[in-house]
Amino acid sequence: MNSHVFAPMRATVLDNIRESEGIFTLRLQLSDPQHRASYQFMPGQFNMLYLYGVGEVPISIVSDPQDPGVIDHTIRSVGRVTRGLAKLEAGAEVGLRGPFGQGWPMALARNKDLLIVTGGLGCAPVVAAINFALKRKAYYETINIVQGVKHSDDLIWRRQYEAWQALEGVEVFLAADQSGPGWPFHTGLITELLGQVTVDLKNTLAMVCGPEGMMHAVAESLLQQGLSAYSLYLSMERNMQCAVGHCGHCQMGADFICKDGPVFAYPDIRDRLLLAGV
Repeated sequence: MNSHVFAPMRATVLDNIRESEGIFTLRLQLSDPQHRASYQFMPGQFNMLYLYGVGEVPISIVSDPQDPGVIDHTIRSVGRVTRGLAKLEAGAEVGLRGPFGQGWPMALARNKDLLIVTGGLGCAPVVAAINFALKRKAYYETINIVQGVKHSDDLIWRRQYEAWQALEGVEVFLAADQSGPGWPFHTGLITELLGQVTVDLKNTLAMVCGPEGMMHAVAESLLQQGLSAYSLYLSMERNMQCAVGHCGHCQMGADFICKDGPVFAYPDIRDRLLLAGV
């Protein structure tokens, strides 16, 4: 965590890219050169983005940590703040606090097959991990990406998936619970694709993010197929407001998602998944 725990740094909007209906990517650059020079993050961490006079929201960082000078956030427009962020044009300014939280265990994945399973916009928290691994492919045996959506129209970054699929040592599997005309990929649950992934589960590290029910189903399926529980990591999502474990809004049992997560080893949270009120 940097020194800007509570005071937002100013960041300039470089571009606002529309990914699909209601989903956009905000490309930001810290306005102060000293802040820009010192800012670093790891895949899986998030920033608090402050729309001046409106409010603040936690958003995953999707760009590569090798280039922290441009910080990308892919956002679903669902509330007052995110709808305001969606209207920003190049040159506008927002506040930025971060990075916060515990990221993906990229070092533990070295010399292993990397299996990334995501659902819905859940892909956003792992895009930085995918880019990190692709730029350091010598450290990983294979990279396997499994993405599921409720409806085929919900899939964003289709060209990005096609570009990843074209790379040596990378496999991409796409699924939609419901498919529209022209959908060439799997129609059905994402767990139905896991048996098609050609990884050595004895030497695999899996990263999973998305809706909690989907993550639970994927995790239990992978364990039944032979993956070690401590080779399985989940990115959790809760209502995070302060980002440093003070406000208590994201408390999940003994942990705060904002500072103890959002990434957890599966055995550490397995007994709290799908439970209300923890």
